[in-house]
Amino acid sequence: MNLFFYLFVILFPVAGGLAVYFLRGRKERYQKIAVLSVALLTSAAVWALLFLPAEKMVLFDLGRGISIAFGMDGPSRIFCGLISLLWPGAVYYAFGYMAHENRRNMFYCFYLISYGVTLGIALAANMMTMYLFYEMITLVTFPLVLFPMTKEAQRASRKYLYFSLSGSAMAFIGLIFLLLCGGGTDFVYGGILGGQTVFSREVLLAVYFLTFCGFGVKSAVFPFHSWLPSASVAPTPVTALLHAVAVVKSGVFALIRLTYYSFGSDFIRGTWVQYAAVVMALFTILYGSSMALKRSHFKRRLAYSTASNLSYIVFALLLLSPEGLAAAFLHFLFHAVTKITAFFCAGSVLHSTGREYVFELDGLGKKMPVTFAGFTVSALSLAGIPVFCGFFSKWNICQAAFACGDWLSVAGVAVLLISALLTTVYMFTVFLRAFFSPFREGSVPVKESCRQMLIPIVGYAAAILLLGIFSKPFYDLIFRLIFHS
Repeated sequence: MNLFFYLFVILFPVAGGLAVYFLRGRKERYQKIAVLSVALLTSAAVWALLFLPAEKMVLFDLGRGISIAFGMDGPSRIFCGLISLLWPGAVYYAFGYMAHENRRNMFYCFYLISYGVTLGIALAANMMTMYLFYEMITLVTFPLVLFPMTKEAQRASRKYLYFSLSGSAMAFIGLIFLLLCGGGTDFVYGGILGGQTVFSREVLLAVYFLTFCGFGVKSAVFPFHSWLPSASVAPTPVTALLHAVAVVKSGVFALIRLTYYSFGSDFIRGTWVQYAAVVMALFTILYGSSMALKRSHFKRRLAYSTASNLSYIVFALLLLSPEGLAAAFLHFLFHAVTKITAFFCAGSVLHSTGREYVFELDGLGKKMPVTFAGFTVSALSLAGIPVFCGFFSKWNICQAAFACGDWLSVAGVAVLLISALLTTVYMFTVFLRAFFSPFREGSVPVKESCRQMLIPIVGYAAAILLLGIFSKPFYDLIFRLIFHS
């Protein structure tokens, strides 16, 4: 029964996307009904799967530890729950944003296929399966980045492809070494390298670091981050999912699997690899925040903010403690909801006014109050203001760092505080200009966005508040899912 659900939630949106592609020429209403139905049915199946007993299912066994297998453990449940809650809202938002675009059938086709492939990453029971879907997510999101077909989009999509494939090549080396160690590639908390005698510890540490850099491409760790701001040329429904759920979160999820479920935290703790990776994460946090402060382009500012916040998660997971892993997953979820709200608001402004730069937003809060109220909530959360969910996830990361007690963890807390200050400046600048500066007249009449775009903004902004209010039970739930499921 579980295998049926595993295959359904992965293949149904893929099949649905292909079917939608061939609906071109049909009435737009039927197309929307078909797309939303596929997304909602997939999410319903995911939630049914979440409550089934955890069970590993092997689809293909090729021998020598190579298999395509699916399973549902704590991290899978967390990632699947996030994907299934955010994707339908993004689809509904896309109906309003893409209403006047051509080639919508192609857009919705790859949008739905990406849903299924991302679920494949979440449900993978071993490194081989995850790597397969990890490669596929690059191929199915590439056309979405390319969608505008401008010269800038072509450059950005090529850059995205080159970076992603190069990262996958580095990660592939890690997969090969895990296979050669003879323990298979199954995900087991604590790692699978326990009794291996094939390679020396130093060799495997070097392999881990190379694989970390490979998966770090999609996690936008410096110096592998530059594709992410460039990809902001894609339509906002795409960039919202790139930054909140699909691509970058797949990269972070792969790092969690690599660190805790393949190599094992005990194998890495106290080594040069841990220190080097932590330094990369902390530098990315500061660099991303600094670049976001410098950028006047609205979506690129949010893109650099994403690079910074992803490394909050990377830093937390590299603490190599249960508390660090739980805090990483908490920020994994809370940042996703916060950032998808921020991008939806930026897309609402771009769609309604054509304005792309922060200096063009003066006075828009009076004309688009719902959009900028939603953005204000997301800005307060990203800055780590108490009551909003972003504060609690960052607070738990700091607590986990102090619990470690070493100098690098304490230095990490200082970096997080500096980043929080920079985040406050570059996020608050936007809504303060929107609400308190005189309105700038433009060539396009300014009005609030359509209902299909506002409903997801309001819904996710409300979720930011609710997750902040109930952050403690949510953290406890995450801890139970990871360590007691």
